[in-house]
Amino acid sequence: MSSGLNPSGPLAVVLLSGGLDSTTVAAMARASGYRLLALTIDYNQRHRIELVHAARVAEALGAERHITLPLDLRGFGGSALTDDIDVPKGGVEPGIPVTYVPARNTIFLSVALGWAESAGARDLFIGVNALDYSGYPDCRPEFIQAFETMANAATKAGVEGDSFRVHTPLAAMTKADIVKAAESVNAPLHLTWSCYDPTPAGTPCGECDSCRLRAKGFEEAGVPDPAFGSAAQER
Repeated sequence: MSSGLNPSGPLAVVLLSGGLDSTTVAAMARASGYRLLALTIDYNQRHRIELVHAARVAEALGAERHITLPLDLRGFGGSALTDDIDVPKGGVEPGIPVTYVPARNTIFLSVALGWAESAGARDLFIGVNALDYSGYPDCRPEFIQAFETMANAATKAGVEGDSFRVHTPLAAMTKADIVKAAESVNAPLHLTWSCYDPTPAGTPCGECDSCRLRAKGFEEAGVPDPAFGSAAQER
């Protein structure tokens, strides 16, 4: 197991996509003494390469268990990530973009909640961000607060007096702040993947919102991106 783990610490379910934000959050949870249960959702996303990176990150962080759960959202469509809709390449724009996947974080957190209750974990971690983000409504603090309230009203554990907490340590951070936070907790950023629309060669496009936001974060933090051009991004 990786160093820095606390074998007697509490369990936490961490939603892990293999990207910059979720990897940072997982490393922050570990640094806070949590034992990690890593959950990755295979929703048949356009950028399925992130599943490989999530597995590498989970291993590097010493997750006690990593589940990649198939949940095909292409059956619903409605997003450039799950439908035959072009991923925008013109720069980050205001409003809710077509890369928004309908109710994605609600669905993902609900699955994480089910695993948490079953495993005896009462802490959920998710890498949502309300500052440097793409305008997704399910990244806002009011959504997280509402979900936490629902979680405690809709579960056996909650009804019997226990309580769940949804941790969003990146919520008020800029991307530059996130990069710095990642470095402070030794997050394995060299293993991460962010691009929504990989090239046919399996490399980041460099033009989608996610690529642009990632580049912005590293540039403003004054830190070179350890995954840029590396084998970790090319496979």
